[in-house]
Amino acid sequence: MSKLDLFSTFTSAYPAQPATAFWRAIEIGALASRNIPHGLGLDLGCGDGQLTEILLDQIGPRRLVGIDLDPLETEAAQRFPFYERVDTCSADAIPEADASFDFVVSNSVLEHIPPLEGTIAEVGRLLKSGGRFFFTVPGPGFHDNLAGTLSPWGDRASYLHALDKRLAHFHYLSPAEWAEMLGRHGLALDVCLGYLDLRETRRWETLSRFTGGLLYSAFGNSARPIEIQRKFGARALQNGASLPAALATPLARLMRAGVDVAIGEPRWTPVDIASCLLIEGHRE
Repeated sequence: MSKLDLFSTFTSAYPAQPATAFWRAIEIGALASRNIPHGLGLDLGCGDGQLTEILLDQIGPRRLVGIDLDPLETEAAQRFPFYERVDTCSADAIPEADASFDFVVSNSVLEHIPPLEGTIAEVGRLLKSGGRFFFTVPGPGFHDNLAGTLSPWGDRASYLHALDKRLAHFHYLSPAEWAEMLGRHGLALDVCLGYLDLRETRRWETLSRFTGGLLYSAFGNSARPIEIQRKFGARALQNGASLPAALATPLARLMRAGVDVAIGEPRWTPVDIASCLLIEGHRE
C-alpha cells in the first residue's frame, strides 16, 4: 500500500468515523516514517487491531503482543495473526515479563489513560535495555489550534472542557514534561516531532463537530463515542466490512479538500504549535 492511499484506506476502514479517519491518516503516515524495529513489540492500547493492521501494511510485518482494557476490543483484535497474544488488562498492570520487549508502540492512547505514571513505569519495566518506544499523543497545542464554539453565547473554556470529556483526554504533556516523566522510569526521550497543524486540526474539528459531536449531544453528553458506535452497530460493521474504494476515495478527497494535508512523507510541524507529538526514545 502506498502512503498516498492512506486517506482512502482510513476512510474505507472507518466509514462511520470520518473525523477519526482524517486524523489517523495523518498520524499513521507520521508514525510509519520512523524506524520501528523488528523483534517482539508491545502494542499498548491495541483496540480492535484494525489501525495496527494499516500501520503494518505501511512498514512491513512485526511480531506483536497487544494489550487493551476493553474486552470487546481485545476479542476483536485476536483475529489478526500478527498478534502472538492479546491481553485484556490495565496499562499500568501488564501481565508480561520484565525486559521482554524490543519495542513499544502506542498510537493516540496515552492521553486516555488516567494512571499515566504507572503506565510509563510499565513501559520501563517491559522494555529490554536499548529497547525503543514510539508514542503519538496530543500536546498542549491541541487546544490552541481549535476554532472553538460556534455559539455566540458559549465560552471557550467550557467548549474545551466538554470536548475533552467527549474525547476522554486527560493529558496534554509538553516535550519537557514527557522527558521528565520518562526519565523517572529509566527511559530517555530521543526525538519529539510535531504533526497536525492548525488547518488540519480545524478540519478534524469540523468533521467531528457534525458527526461524533452531534451523536454525543443526542445521547445527553454522557455516552462514550465507542458506546454510541456499538449501539448503532457501527463498530461491528467496521470490523466486518469496509467501504468500497470507489466510494472511499472520493469521500477522502472531499474530507481533505481545501486543506494542505501532508501526503506521502510527513510534513512536521514545530512542536510549540503542533496539535500532536510523536515521542520516540529508548530504555537506558
